[in-house]
Amino acid sequence: MSQALQQHHNLTMYRDEHLLATASALMPTLYSQAISPVSVINTVPDSDALHGWRAEKVADASAWLKQPFSPGDSFILDFGTHGVGWLNFSCKAAGSPPDAPAHLEFIFGETLCEMAEPFSDYQGWLSSSWLQQHHEYIDVLPADITLARRYCFRYLKVRVVALSPKYQLRFNHITLNSVSSAPDEYPPCNATDPQLRKIDEVAVRTLRNCMQEVFEDGPKRDRRLWLGDLRLQALVNDVTFANHDLVRRCLYLFAGHRREDGMVSANIFVRPEVMADDTFLFDYSLFFVDTLHNYLKSTGDRTTARELWPIAFRQVELALARCEAGLVTDSDDWWSFIDWHDQLNKQAASQGVLIYCIDKAVRLAEVCAPEQIAFLNEKRVLVKRAAHQLWDEASGFYVSGSARQISAASQIWLVLADVGDAEHQQQVMTNLLQSPPSIGMNTPYLRHHFIAALLKCGLRERAVVEIKAYWGAMVDDGADTFWELFDPQRPDFSPYGSKLINSYCHAWSCTPAWFIRQFGL
Repeated sequence: MSQALQQHHNLTMYRDEHLLATASALMPTLYSQAISPVSVINTVPDSDALHGWRAEKVADASAWLKQPFSPGDSFILDFGTHGVGWLNFSCKAAGSPPDAPAHLEFIFGETLCEMAEPFSDYQGWLSSSWLQQHHEYIDVLPADITLARRYCFRYLKVRVVALSPKYQLRFNHITLNSVSSAPDEYPPCNATDPQLRKIDEVAVRTLRNCMQEVFEDGPKRDRRLWLGDLRLQALVNDVTFANHDLVRRCLYLFAGHRREDGMVSANIFVRPEVMADDTFLFDYSLFFVDTLHNYLKSTGDRTTARELWPIAFRQVELALARCEAGLVTDSDDWWSFIDWHDQLNKQAASQGVLIYCIDKAVRLAEVCAPEQIAFLNEKRVLVKRAAHQLWDEASGFYVSGSARQISAASQIWLVLADVGDAEHQQQVMTNLLQSPPSIGMNTPYLRHHFIAALLKCGLRERAVVEIKAYWGAMVDDGADTFWELFDPQRPDFSPYGSKLINSYCHAWSCTPAWFIRQFGL
């Protein structure tokens, strides 16, 4: 299936102002923290380092910034940690009175490659406007300036582009005012393994930096609310910050602006007004059901669950309409995400998502609509029975699509859907571990479901090994926050055509903290 952008020019959407008003009333408070740079660095080519670059310290930042700078001077500041917010700086002229504006260029980076590799070389298919750069013209000096746009970075390259020959420039300070709607306090991690504790620390920071006015998918790029990310963020939020009102706000945002037939969008824009994107994903819309169920389980808030139940139920109805005799129809006219993988056939994995979410709908109906339980149970039996058609006894794997493709995603999702008995599910996961198919896993998003399937099958020790091997490798590569994409064998992999545009603080990557805390790893 193609990963081309969906475009719906004649789409009719429905707004529910009552639901949107509830979401608006739940706007969170943003907490601010000032972060100052700790050092000045150079980027040094190193084939053994992530993306081929390592940092070499030049000086302490506080001492470095005291010197005067001339046109053409540039330097890279390391803030020592990843932050999201507004850059503030103050500067003044040194020498004669300034008789021309100061022109400064700022380049912001989550990783060293964004400092070392020129943005002018970018050839990816996402808009280059996501590359974080800013030009500032200062007409009056001295000046205290806060940039209007929010940025997301650890590293900052400052270049003095132009001054008058009569003066130089001094900086009094350069500071990041980092913001998040996550509170300062949260329960400590009780893991005794130091590597797991470090992984938990980075995972929690990832979630914190994605918690803004909504649960953002990535504060660098897309900077908006995606349902697949929200579902996973809500799990980690349960065992850390417990900001359940933010989860509730996001559920109402999805519910408040949806397609005319009732389908919820894959993602939501919140400014200048709430607007659902015209991207609709089979699996993401179903995850509205699971996210609502988890919210009810975490909070006991039956009022919200009952108000949003009709919207959750509608997602199940729409998904069932794609089925023939209980089996999800595979064709070219739909998009189910599952993972960033050009070759992945998504029929079998989507069948697993459907079964999984109908099961959650049954549990919701026990509280919200007991009269619909019988219907949901009947459909759950139907789609679970249909899934057995996908089993290939000879290979010991589930197959997907007309070409009977074998992929990691198909096995993972049909295990999570509880197809077959416990012994069968454990054998599927053992086969996956022993004979991994060529269609593997590209994102931490699918890796999350892989770990969940291992734990479901009682393979606890192997789950810990896999968390350490995958997320631990990101930590070893210097991650302050976990990344949108990571393939240990292809560190430069990007589905967008360039690693420069990848998000290096990404919501769906934060779930090791949930596994570590929820399962006592």
